[in-house]
Amino acid sequence: MPYTPHITNVLATAARHFDGDVFVSFVLWQLLLFHTLPVGYWLYMMVTYAGSRGDTTPPSVHGLGAVQARVLTVDAEAVVQRTVDSLPEGLDDVLVVAEKPIDVRGARVVVVPETFECEATNKGRAVEWARRAHPTDKEYVLYLDEDTLVGELDGIPDADVVQFRERPQRTGSLLAYLAEIHRVGFNTEQRGFGRLRYPLYAWGGGVAIRRSLEDRVTWDVETIVEDSVFVWRALDAGATFHVSDVTFHNQAPPSVRSMVGQRRRWLTGTRMQRDLLPYDYQLLYYIRDFGWATSVFAPFLWFLSVLDYAGVVPLPLDMVLLPEVYFPLTMILLTVVYGWSVLGLVLYRERPAVWALLLLTTPLVVLVHSLGAFYGMTVPVTDFQVTEKAADHDDSATDVSAD
Repeated sequence: MPYTPHITNVLATAARHFDGDVFVSFVLWQLLLFHTLPVGYWLYMMVTYAGSRGDTTPPSVHGLGAVQARVLTVDAEAVVQRTVDSLPEGLDDVLVVAEKPIDVRGARVVVVPETFECEATNKGRAVEWARRAHPTDKEYVLYLDEDTLVGELDGIPDADVVQFRERPQRTGSLLAYLAEIHRVGFNTEQRGFGRLRYPLYAWGGGVAIRRSLEDRVTWDVETIVEDSVFVWRALDAGATFHVSDVTFHNQAPPSVRSMVGQRRRWLTGTRMQRDLLPYDYQLLYYIRDFGWATSVFAPFLWFLSVLDYAGVVPLPLDMVLLPEVYFPLTMILLTVVYGWSVLGLVLYRERPAVWALLLLTTPLVVLVHSLGAFYGMTVPVTDFQVTEKAADHDDSATDVSAD
């Protein structure tokens, strides 16, 4: 092996020159790039939506008489009653699929038998049982979560899958509510999903599915994110997909802990089912998931950059490779993140006090919103947990004086 001494000398020389600055620079750039790529794709989705407005919206040709609403719950009787009461006039066929007997006015309640078995689990199992045991002759099935308040709805656009949009309302923690406003701003990218081969995610709390498609695809798949997985499988089978501008109201998680668990389940569920997608989408998911999970570190990077720029606390950040590129890029990313908060506030039409509070706390909101993703990336969830719902919250009130 005549070249061995030479290789050894090269490695030894490299080791002598390697120090902590190189490592820190590498880590910081990696984190920055994993944030830059998802943000870049978000901007692409927004441009795609803006360029496609007016040419992807089918008319609402199916009236409410062609729709059966199905509300999924365990046993939240009071919460479900509010959901049923919110349904528009004309949507009279309502089926509540519960795990335990409850009494709901204006709806037919069916209970999933404990003896029923299929590949699907948890919520997917309940939906699959209802599909088999209680078929409908309606053109569409409108699936709603137990806390989904429909409000204005006059028909279903003519597509196989119609995704409605959500607007969570505060039920408990103010910080969790602010995180939901921020998320709704980010989720404006959803409007461009109709231009993709596969939407990046779906919301099962407000989705209308053509009955013939549902019977062909079924829900009989083991997953904890049955909504996204069904839509992916449906589109793989040739279904059409449309994102409606109609917004349904639902409940924000009552606490930060509950929100972290919810985000953890979302990330774990989609990561477990990525093999349903083509390789390019799997790569996109990996980048987005990693970027979301590592966003827990972003507020610290922004804080260090701001201190360094302001000269308040001189920091040894010149160790970073190409600092003249790195630091402006962190500020650009911070601007985009604040843009998500502003978009959410505009969509919510919130009061000035809420505007001020969210803009002041956006870095903290990003941290808690990403904590569940980081948790799911490092310790994947193994079971399904239902997010607690409140039966008597005021949908129109947002008290910023208490948490």
